[in-house]
Amino acid sequence: MDNARTSVTLLARLGGASADAPAWGEFLRRYGPQVLGWCRHFRLQDADAEDVAQDVLLRVSKQMKSFRYDPGRSFRGWLKTVTRAAWADWLEARRRGFVGGSGDTAARAALESVAARDDLVSRLEAEFDRELLDTATAQVRDRVEPQTWEAFRLTAIDGLSGAEAAEQLGMKVAAVYVAKGRVQKLLQEEVKNLDVSESTE
Repeated sequence: MDNARTSVTLLARLGGASADAPAWGEFLRRYGPQVLGWCRHFRLQDADAEDVAQDVLLRVSKQMKSFRYDPGRSFRGWLKTVTRAAWADWLEARRRGFVGGSGDTAARAALESVAARDDLVSRLEAEFDRELLDTATAQVRDRVEPQTWEAFRLTAIDGLSGAEAAEQLGMKVAAVYVAKGRVQKLLQEEVKNLDVSESTE
């Protein structure tokens, strides 16, 4: 199974009246660290981040009983929405009945700022996009010839000119730009596939 994409089979095993333990174990292995990472981007103390992450997973376990897979939507996007909702509820609970603790005052002050909240959501979006790009990059790199990837890396990432890359790789300049364009197109398609569609096993 491709760890970067959601398995329709796994989602089916999680749904219904009784999900099997191995399915939840696989789900926690695959998404637990992701959810915790998102929570930590909210500038929460580690203990608070873990509490919010646990709340997210509890919400997911309840909602999966009636969850219906939609191939036109991203499951990770839905999971990110659940994470935001859990964070917002955590914030509201702290506002209504705040209990101080080590480092909590600073975290609360940051979270109560509307500007800070907007900034944190932007950070979450950026982190999500970065993860998609990292995954897409790894997959595309495995699909193209090493020389094609190097032509892309040298020009698009390292900033070399087409002529410089061509000299290093023993290619024609035109071939370098063709290779670069091909990899860019594949990356765009792969990011779109990862963000919009889910794959089957």
